[in-house]
Amino acid sequence: MKIYEVGGCVRDKLLGRKPSDFDHVVVGATTEDMLSLGFKQVGKNFPVFIKNGQEYALARKEIKTGNKHNDFKFIFTPDITLQQDLERRDFTCNALAYDKENNKIIDYHNGIEDIKNKVLRHVNSVHFPEDPLRVLRMCRFSAQLDFEIEPETLSLAKTMVSKGTLAHLSAERIWQEIYKALNTSKFDKFILSMRECGALRVILPEIDEMFTTPENPQTHPEGNVGAHTILAIQHVAKCPPIVKFSSLMHDVGKTLTPKEQLPNHAGHEITGPELINKICLRLKVPNNFKEFAKTSCLYHDRFYHILKLSPEDLYQTLFALQKFNIDDLIYFFRSDYFGRAKQKPAEIQKEKEDFFKKMMNILKNIKASDIPNFEKINKDANFKEKLREYKIQILKENII
Repeated sequence: MKIYEVGGCVRDKLLGRKPSDFDHVVVGATTEDMLSLGFKQVGKNFPVFIKNGQEYALARKEIKTGNKHNDFKFIFTPDITLQQDLERRDFTCNALAYDKENNKIIDYHNGIEDIKNKVLRHVNSVHFPEDPLRVLRMCRFSAQLDFEIEPETLSLAKTMVSKGTLAHLSAERIWQEIYKALNTSKFDKFILSMRECGALRVILPEIDEMFTTPENPQTHPEGNVGAHTILAIQHVAKCPPIVKFSSLMHDVGKTLTPKEQLPNHAGHEITGPELINKICLRLKVPNNFKEFAKTSCLYHDRFYHILKLSPEDLYQTLFALQKFNIDDLIYFFRSDYFGRAKQKPAEIQKEKEDFFKKMMNILKNIKASDIPNFEKINKDANFKEKLREYKIQILKENII
């Protein structure tokens, strides 16, 4: 029996990064051998074991049995070699093994060289197309590692997309890859890679259409909605995933603008939330992401004009947004404001942010008992409206 560290942990060490987890491949062993040594098997028909919080898998070969991501038959007999196991992996940077006993990295596919050159290259042109999830993983690793996709690998991915293989991916697996990409500082690269290989048109056709939807050149010299969106995402590159997701979605309503109205997009903040809702239901996006994206889309134009809102509109805006994290909201509004080819004055945005924070704080601290003669007021069905009117009045008094 021989145990090797494999995959991402070896890659990350070479990149000077601290591995988030450690995976191992075990050569020359059986399930019985592993169990006798105290390893705990995960699943009944899959040769993966856990010990001391780390994962160990028997060296295996795979035979494709269907169209889905997990339609494989696994062969994990003791005679399977390390080279055969690594041959089935997706990219050369992930097909490395580390022999801890001899302090040696085993590299059958020039993965070390590709890591040095920051190139994402497939291991095997026969095995790679067998798993449709690898198209999304390609885009995600390109963002996560900031690697460039090798032309033949990109061509393979394009062929897979054109053959309709992505239709066999579950919504859960798609969202999992999107979420992992959202946790990188290069989410814009993930979206652009998706578009380059054609996957964006299949997975997020509404987002893909933004790149062919013209913008008003007076307010958005970027030329199209997609270009503005990419700049917005880049501005919040290091912000929480929920902010980047909302930046991606905030102008999707512009794709519904009637042709005769272009390039003006009046009302896109109204049509956007319904489209966002459909996207999130289709991909089974978590509710917190969905609700933040829908609400921030609906009110992002209000924030843009927040210094000129009437007390009534200001109250409505603050009331709708108060349930969300205020820092996340500020990050999002910044992405829309600064995500442009021609930069706008930062002091204007700061003035809006300061005003927003001040008014939100005032609203959150208003109590029903603050209403004059509170004890004498009937707490009937009309009381809720009286409280609303009182809050609007307080906001009005604090507007300078």
